[in-house]
Amino acid sequence: MNQQTRKRPKNVKASAKRLFSYMGRHKILLIVVTILVTISASANLIGTYMLMPIIDKYADMSSPLFNELWKPILFEAVIYLFGVLSTLGYTQIMVYLAQKIVYEMRADLFNKMEKLPLSYFDSKTHGDIMSNYTNDIDAVSDTMNNAFAVLIQNMILIIGLLTIIFVLNWVLSVVCVVFYLIMTCYIVYAGKVSKRNFREQQKVMGVLNGFVEETLTGQKVVKVFNHEEANIAKFKEQNEALRKAGESALRYSFSMVPMVVGISYINYAVVAILGGLIAMYPILGINFSLGGMALYLVFVRQAAMPINQFTQQANLLLYGLAASERIFTVLDEIDEINLGQVKLVNIIKENDKIIKTDERTNMWAWEKLDGHLIELKGDVRFYKVDFSYDNNKMILENLSLYAKPGQKIAFVGSTGAGKTTITNLINRFYEINGGSITYDGIDIRNIRKEDLRRSLGIVLQDTHLFTGTIKDNIKYGKLDATDEEIYEAAKLANADSFIRRLPNGYDTMVTADGSNLSQGQRQLLAISRAAIANCPVLILDEATSSIDTHTEALVQKGMDRLMEGRTVFVIAHRLSTIKNANAIMVLEKGKIIERGDHQFLLSQKGVYYNLYTGKMELD
Repeated sequence: MNQQTRKRPKNVKASAKRLFSYMGRHKILLIVVTILVTISASANLIGTYMLMPIIDKYADMSSPLFNELWKPILFEAVIYLFGVLSTLGYTQIMVYLAQKIVYEMRADLFNKMEKLPLSYFDSKTHGDIMSNYTNDIDAVSDTMNNAFAVLIQNMILIIGLLTIIFVLNWVLSVVCVVFYLIMTCYIVYAGKVSKRNFREQQKVMGVLNGFVEETLTGQKVVKVFNHEEANIAKFKEQNEALRKAGESALRYSFSMVPMVVGISYINYAVVAILGGLIAMYPILGINFSLGGMALYLVFVRQAAMPINQFTQQANLLLYGLAASERIFTVLDEIDEINLGQVKLVNIIKENDKIIKTDERTNMWAWEKLDGHLIELKGDVRFYKVDFSYDNNKMILENLSLYAKPGQKIAFVGSTGAGKTTITNLINRFYEINGGSITYDGIDIRNIRKEDLRRSLGIVLQDTHLFTGTIKDNIKYGKLDATDEEIYEAAKLANADSFIRRLPNGYDTMVTADGSNLSQGQRQLLAISRAAIANCPVLILDEATSSIDTHTEALVQKGMDRLMEGRTVFVIAHRLSTIKNANAIMVLEKGKIIERGDHQFLLSQKGVYYNLYTGKMELD
């Protein structure tokens, strides 16, 4: 269980209410579980209580009643059989119920994450997000499987056992309660200390895991700089810290059972002595029969176990609630804002008239609420746009630019100048702080996000491939694409030749984000994916930055064919790839400091000229 799930929930009541709301979807099963748990606990209590009349009535073997001993024994067996069957029943139901609930929570969590804005994922580490699906979900599952029903059963047993021993002998029961209070106080104290030490252990473990992950990821660098010995020494230091933290955490945790057992033995011995004295010398009018004394001692021994388990299960329940609270925090996040109502539809043209169609025609139009159609041409304009990621530092200030249909617009500038930010705003990955962005004269905030993004093809610098075949990865750009369309898209990006040289061609499996392919090959597949989408506007975010010069020469032809007739936004470090751009914009600190085509900017002998001639380098 990770560090987060070992913390208590901030709001136990609210977390429990929401977790129980998931359980409430299965009311019938919960009622059945409650009934079976009650039968199981009651069978335990009744079966034990039956010992007293059996001992008192049939203890004398010479009595004629002794021959009828089989009857109460059979009755006792039937009671315990009911208890065993009830226990088996509720445990099996809880397995199903727990998995059904975590299935629903996991589904809700994934559905929610698909609706969250990109800014949410930028503010969280991948490990933190994945811990919701692993550690937190597992903690809820453990709670449902191991705590819920057992907690109810132990609560019934504790109440039942205390009631019975007080009925049997209230004097001895006062003594028992004192020992039980001592037992409970130690369990609570040891539990608090253990949780504190476990949190420290998880913290140290996180540091060690992070170091191991970094070392394994950067193993090539480690070997190049002969850093093996230094890493071994550092690992030993952190491993020793984890050992000490783990020892401290487990010392108190493992002491609870022997301490509870020890206190229960002392309690048993004291009660046995006092009970014997009372049986011999009745006090306060209280007397003990042989069966009553035997039964009382059995119940005293039994009482320690549910008290110990109840405390442990209560802690497990709190851990589960803390984990569910983290999940509910994600579920309460605000969905990505999508106020758009303008839709993207396929069209055909008849006598220069635009007609909407349900067929895929590779011709599109924007459809307004009143049914008015505006042909999608790819005219993108920024009007005095202001943008900040955190509402503190402005990334873009009063930025205006335009891209006419079919134009190729290139952005050049140092890291942090705002190049990628501009393309992110076109996609509405983020909302602007001021100004407006229009697409064919329509404010993009009025266009439905899914339709806006369907009109935009994008190739990122960091290529992401999914587990599956090469054909599946290209098809990601158009899920209903035919094999012929896949081959054509690969040819367009000049990826077809290397794909066919692979052992299984287009059916070659891609694993671990394409680790079995070179960086250039992964980039070619990403370009093929954009090609098959056949979008009217294309965004290339340093799409050739990871390709060697030989591969770049191969792909440039395909890129030119891909860009033909489309509005294209290009971010590039290699200025040789943007010489044919209609407009090149040089950015610095979120502002356009130079704009024009290649020849014009060279003639100005400014920043672009210095970059192109090598007198200045991009940082």
